[in-house]
Amino acid sequence: MLLAAGGGRRFTGTTHKLLAPLHGRPVYEHAVQHLVEAHIGATIVVLGAVPLALPDDVIAVDNPRWADGQATSLQAAIAAADRLGADAVVVGLADQPFIPAAAWHAIAAADPGHPIVVASFDGSRGPNPVRLHRSVWPRLPLDGDEGARSLIRADPSSVYEVACVGSSADIDTPEDLARWTRS
Repeated sequence: MLLAAGGGRRFTGTTHKLLAPLHGRPVYEHAVQHLVEAHIGATIVVLGAVPLALPDDVIAVDNPRWADGQATSLQAAIAAADRLGADAVVVGLADQPFIPAAAWHAIAAADPGHPIVVASFDGSRGPNPVRLHRSVWPRLPLDGDEGARSLIRADPSSVYEVACVGSSADIDTPEDLARWTRS
């Protein structure tokens, strides 16, 4: 699932960061495509500040509380996964277009005995994508601008790290976009 509800307030460009063009397509489309191509289960995208066109096989979940922080989007995603009967979710951000399908798949396929699985890229922890087993969902924050990071900090022994290909770089500013557009 992708969290795509935020206001993108650090992006001072003429459009929302998720709609900014990157290699001929909006930033978010890269992230959605990679997640869909991973074939790891239902694809859920949490929307809020800006409408996004999604493929027909993607489940759109509206977060009317998006301005209250990322935790509310994560809670909306968890509620949708719970309605679908999921035992775990793999979560990432729509402003991270360089996480390939192989990374999504590696996190989803990691040893199920770990309640939290995170990606690492080039030896550095992600923080996304992250797999969260149902057993940790009640401990996720209900509000604020933090998702699973608080769980990872509070209980590092429950976290399993998987080396992945790609990059967890995100597009937060016009400078980020310019850097990656030249690549």
